[in-house]
Amino acid sequence: MILPGDQIILAAFLAFCRVGACFMIMPGLSSVRVPLQVRLFVAVGATFAITVHLWDSLTPFVTREPAVLAGLVLSELLIGALIGLVTRVYVLALQFVGASIAMMTGYGNMVTGAVEENDAQAAITNLVTFSALMLLFIMNFHHDVVRALVNSYRVAPPDLLFNPGSALTDLVDTLGQSFMVMIQLGSPFIAYGIVVNLAVGLLNKLTPQIPIYFISLPFVLVGGLLLMYLGVGPLLRLFAEGFVPMTVGR
Repeated sequence: MILPGDQIILAAFLAFCRVGACFMIMPGLSSVRVPLQVRLFVAVGATFAITVHLWDSLTPFVTREPAVLAGLVLSELLIGALIGLVTRVYVLALQFVGASIAMMTGYGNMVTGAVEENDAQAAITNLVTFSALMLLFIMNFHHDVVRALVNSYRVAPPDLLFNPGSALTDLVDTLGQSFMVMIQLGSPFIAYGIVVNLAVGLLNKLTPQIPIYFISLPFVLVGGLLLMYLGVGPLLRLFAEGFVPMTVGR
């Protein structure tokens, strides 16, 4: 027999498995810049709110049988990780395009510390990634993630164990669509890089005695900076508008 106190603890623990796994992977909160205690307290707070809201959806599956409970815990961890990974893939696609923009505009060698990780990245990539994350938090995208966690209990209740095939399908679809959207957003910079490199290469062939690369580099940098000034606003706006439909709104 499960006592009321044990029922509350086990139900909250199952909810914490899904919420904690999602927050551990989702962009922003999973950053190394965020202290571990802050991430833990945010996950615990969200868990309490979800447990109170979904009490009737959690308690019927609470059990003290170790084998069944272990299966539920593993399934909840994988479901939460899938939701967080889908949002992470969308931001990684932007990070990939940011690296491509930096390379096409001549700023690829100007590296600095990354925003979320400890790896070195180009300054323009950091600018685009940090601006996108800040914009998503300003627009309360983390509320959409919590809303997706709540809605996930209707689609995948605790008794419906994790389905690897369905999860892989969702992940592959999100991966393909996210990178396709980001390539479209970064297409002006890619076209600029192709045209500029072709022009510089043609000039170098016409005048091989002059170091065209070193002479043209300042003009390439200024042109890339001007294109960045004109295009970063629409790029970030379209990125923010596509976050919910491409990730938690699927």
